[in-house]
Amino acid sequence: MTTFAPDSLALNRKLPLWYQVSQSLRASILGRRPDDPLRLPTEDALAAHYGVSVLTMRQALKELEEEGLISRHRRRGTFIEPSARRGSPVRLLGSVDTIVAQQSGERTTVLGHGPVPVPGELAEHFPGVAEVTAFRRLRRDGETDEPVNWAENWVHPDLAGRIDLGDLTRWPMTKVLRDALGVRISRITDTVEARLADPETARLLQVPLLSPILHYTGVTYDGSGRVVDVARIHYRGDRFSFTVTVEAH
Repeated sequence: MTTFAPDSLALNRKLPLWYQVSQSLRASILGRRPDDPLRLPTEDALAAHYGVSVLTMRQALKELEEEGLISRHRRRGTFIEPSARRGSPVRLLGSVDTIVAQQSGERTTVLGHGPVPVPGELAEHFPGVAEVTAFRRLRRDGETDEPVNWAENWVHPDLAGRIDLGDLTRWPMTKVLRDALGVRISRITDTVEARLADPETARLLQVPLLSPILHYTGVTYDGSGRVVDVARIHYRGDRFSFTVTVEAH
């Protein structure tokens, strides 16, 4: 039987290994495609994949089992629960200018950029594309200099080479694509979720590990319906609020 293939992970030896493995596997499970197998590899295979002991792997799997993401069956193996899916997102309608305004206002530093293979969980957005360009930025409050969010963008290779990094220190990616590159943006699909800060987010945002954050995902489409950018923005929970106004007619 074909088994599910989790993403790889660079381990930080200063943090509990079981926690890092459980969070990586959790992200792989929640980000899987509908046609991915439900059966996980064996404990030994998973331990070898992540470079940890079988004991560490068992502790990570126990965490996921208690969360209801997997079920373990003697002699049959470990399986992803079919119901282990992200909750249905709230969908909002608004203008691109609203999105640009939401992302503006902070002092931005480009942390890095470069070509990367399309992440498995984003493959559905970039069909037929083997490589995209990843941009990483940290935004700080202009007055206090405190970090407020950090952003990851995966941009279609047809556009990424034309992006001026200087523009990214002044504008959100949406504005760069629309105003600097002339992309006709037809729509952006936004999802906002509550999560716990992973090690990288805790370090960049200067918050305790596992503290609450808001996780924003934005998928940007051009006029032809092609995805040109997928953004993930990690907001400090104490510095960001999400307000929705619904007009009743």
